[in-house]
Amino acid sequence: MEWLNYHHLFYFWTVAREGTIAKASETLLLAQPTISEQMRSLEESLEVKLFQRHGRNLVLTDAGRVAYQYADEIFVRGREMSDVLRGRLVGRTTRFTLGIADVVPKLIAYRLILPALKLPDPVRLICREGKPDKLLSQLAIHELDLVISDAPLDPSIRIQAFSHLLGQSGLSFFAHPRVTKRAKTRFPQCLDGLPFLMPADNTDLRRSLEHWFDSQGVRPVVVGEFEDSALASVFSEAAVGVFATPTPTEAQVKRQYGLSLLGRTRDIVESFYAISLDRRLKHPAIIAISEFAHSSVFRQ
Repeated sequence: MEWLNYHHLFYFWTVAREGTIAKASETLLLAQPTISEQMRSLEESLEVKLFQRHGRNLVLTDAGRVAYQYADEIFVRGREMSDVLRGRLVGRTTRFTLGIADVVPKLIAYRLILPALKLPDPVRLICREGKPDKLLSQLAIHELDLVISDAPLDPSIRIQAFSHLLGQSGLSFFAHPRVTKRAKTRFPQCLDGLPFLMPADNTDLRRSLEHWFDSQGVRPVVVGEFEDSALASVFSEAAVGVFATPTPTEAQVKRQYGLSLLGRTRDIVESFYAISLDRRLKHPAIIAISEFAHSSVFRQ
């Protein structure tokens, strides 16, 4: 049997987390040449290149990312074992690594994810946010357990994965009471001339809103464009303008930001998907997310 040198693996794990051997040297209280030599020994034993240099930093190779994922699991489990044996932690946690597409509203993501943290067996949640294509590439090499997105997997992307519809919703329009007082007509005509916080121009929601405004014969005054809907809601809280959010977030928006509801529409439909490598959902956290989405978040 080939034995893995866990000291070498721990040095690799630390370098990967710190980004440079110099920083890892300070953390480990070891000389840089010592760490470099033992890193080379690990690469030779595994017969792969774990890092490539990018300026002054070390960047993980594809093999390095896989090794880091396993190393992280090993050392997290090690700390967990120590905590359990010393009575600081009861039971074993399940690791759940989740990717959230940057176009998914934060309040929707929060509502979907929360049930995973309420399972009988504790879950250690790792959330990553980014562009869908990047997250899907991480899913393909098992760096992620699940990706939550506003669109199903594009057939042109060569990844053997499956899209599970979590639900669909219309949009609700909110504004600060000082802004809503300026509305002189009923919704949606009241939007005409009101300041509006638009999604970024590279999003499907932006195009859908512009088309819907045209169909309703209203022309809001765009005063800002935002990639992050959470940031748009903060500006709306400051009475800068109206913003649109998926209807299931209404209660949270009212409670968290103190905004007033102008109206709703089902003419614009937002869809949300869980994309996994499994045709049938198996991970308990993923099952909890899917069941809660259908029974509560997107229940008609």
